[in-house]
Amino acid sequence: MNFLSGTLYLVPTPIGNLGDISPRSVEVLQSVDFVAAEDTRVSLKLLNHLEIKKPLVSYYRHNTETSGPAILDRLLSGESCALVTDAGTPAVSDPGEDLVALCAGAGVPVVAIPGPCALVTALAVSGLPTGRFTFEGFLAMNKKNRRRHLESLLREERTMIFYEAPHKLCATLDDLRDTFGPERQVALCRELTKLHEEVRRTTLGQAADWYRDNPPRGEFVLVVEGCPHRETETPPLEEGVERVLSLQAGGMRLKDAARQVAGETGLSKNDLYRSALEAQS
Repeated sequence: MNFLSGTLYLVPTPIGNLGDISPRSVEVLQSVDFVAAEDTRVSLKLLNHLEIKKPLVSYYRHNTETSGPAILDRLLSGESCALVTDAGTPAVSDPGEDLVALCAGAGVPVVAIPGPCALVTALAVSGLPTGRFTFEGFLAMNKKNRRRHLESLLREERTMIFYEAPHKLCATLDDLRDTFGPERQVALCRELTKLHEEVRRTTLGQAADWYRDNPPRGEFVLVVEGCPHRETETPPLEEGVERVLSLQAGGMRLKDAARQVAGETGLSKNDLYRSALEAQS
């Protein structure tokens, strides 16, 4: 492999199993002038495992405004840099995207090395359609913002992929169930490539119930079935309201029922909610 001076290399690191790092990634790490890392302590362990000694600089979400230009200056002076994240492919759901944009704007060559990526690994093993998908990353901590994000996906027909931490999983599953309906298929991929790897293929309703009684552990990738394609025209509002009231009679909150029917039919959530309230008065 020919190494270019003044080049930023994006080097993917294992998401769990150290055996997944490629010979090409190792070759890049051995050959660059320095390594930019999300957490230098984590990356130092990997470099020690590979018996590689390289200068490390910190590059993470809260220092991009200062560290990014400093790295760019070194690249412009002719040094080469490997950008790594704690696990997986840098610049994907990662502050490395800002450094790539900075380098691209300055005319600095950027070379991406293929390798481990949690979202692709989870999608491949999910058993859900893989031809078209959308990666949504981490949902917001704030419940209102999280709901707003999910509501924007009500009519999304592509398979959807989310990252989630264990302490937020139950709240996220509740919101996914309430937004897309309890029967929507989901694959919950936990601790991929690690000792306790698990893939649970189920429905959103069953997943929410399971993890309420079984505290989640480890990092999760959620692969959620897209909205079924509708060949028919949008039904009359009256039919949608009947479906909302039926779901409410089954124990669902009126607001959640309106949200689910809106996703199923394409009708306005606000119109369904308002009309259902009027029908009950």
